[in-house]
Amino acid sequence: MSVTLQGIFRQGFARYARSRRLPLHIHQAARAIQQCRTAALGGHVSACPDGHTIRVHYNSCRHRACPRCAHRQIERWLEARARQLLACDHFHVIFTVPHELEPLWQANRPRLAPWLFAAVRDTLLELLHDPQYLGARPGVLATLHTWGRTLSFHPHVHCLVTGGGLAAGHWKPVRRGFLLPVRVVRALFRGKLLAALRHELSQGRLALPSELSRTRCENLLRRLGHQTWNVRIQERYPHGQGVLVYLARYLRGGPLGNRRLVAAPGGRVAFRYTDHRDGREKTLALPLEHFVQRITWHVPEPRQHVVRYWGLYARGQATAREAARQQLRAPAPQEPTPPSPHRPPRSRETPAEDPCPVCGRTLVVIAVWRRGREPPHGLLV
Repeated sequence: MSVTLQGIFRQGFARYARSRRLPLHIHQAARAIQQCRTAALGGHVSACPDGHTIRVHYNSCRHRACPRCAHRQIERWLEARARQLLACDHFHVIFTVPHELEPLWQANRPRLAPWLFAAVRDTLLELLHDPQYLGARPGVLATLHTWGRTLSFHPHVHCLVTGGGLAAGHWKPVRRGFLLPVRVVRALFRGKLLAALRHELSQGRLALPSELSRTRCENLLRRLGHQTWNVRIQERYPHGQGVLVYLARYLRGGPLGNRRLVAAPGGRVAFRYTDHRDGREKTLALPLEHFVQRITWHVPEPRQHVVRYWGLYARGQATAREAARQQLRAPAPQEPTPPSPHRPPRSRETPAEDPCPVCGRTLVVIAVWRRGREPPHGLLV
């Protein structure tokens, strides 16, 4: 029998939750994962008109932390972003928060993500607006990831940045194929994020973990101001599709898909990961409760957006993007084909009905039940 995240949470979440106080959104995510595609969320029954076959379809939870519900939403996001991307070189830039700041992040989760996004945005747009480097307005798509390869807490932002920008109605490519000097990007990003933290600390709005007094926090921020932060600018790509697909994997579904789970023997959970140091695939086994803890670390806060769009990729910039496309001599993106008026679009809850394997006729819905209602047991035999 295959190991799934749903089965692991059914086995271990209740015990994990009894030993600690968890916020409501963690309980909601765990409940959604455990109930996804079960009778508890409702569903419908379809059957062949000639009685050859009968099938039961359970509803999905559609929670963004559930790996079983991620595929369709990610596909929609990729389709929309593919129409938005400009036909130019793109750069993949990664901004990483120093691990020394992780206790502060855990104590200020709802607010530190916006501060991080603001520091990344201001760093990129300020430098690329500077005539010394580009002197134009680029397009930037940024996503927040909070986990490392072993599910450790590792907040960082991935950015897809156009290899040029719009200046006075004209497209201006980056010089000599380089986006920005990474040393300058590191220093400016470090200064902006530390300045935001110092300001919040001085205003008394920065929650401090129990092991970090105000004096120790000030010393920590001062010490980090002299360190080299981890910012990477990858080689340029002739288009942004590959990076876009990479970023899409982290938008929904949580940090771990069922395909990476190996086994859960003796109260432990094993999963595969790729070690970035040698590029080899390895297996890590964790105690059940420790594994559940690592998964719940990465459930986003309520109303927390993990994607940002800036510059030419910002909402409301369709006119500027069209001007850039004209400069790049690229065709306008095609809009998706609207559904036929004779065939209304399916509900997100209703999967495509396969034809009857015996006679080929289209299956028809014969029963529906809602969340919290009892399923039609007589039809589920």
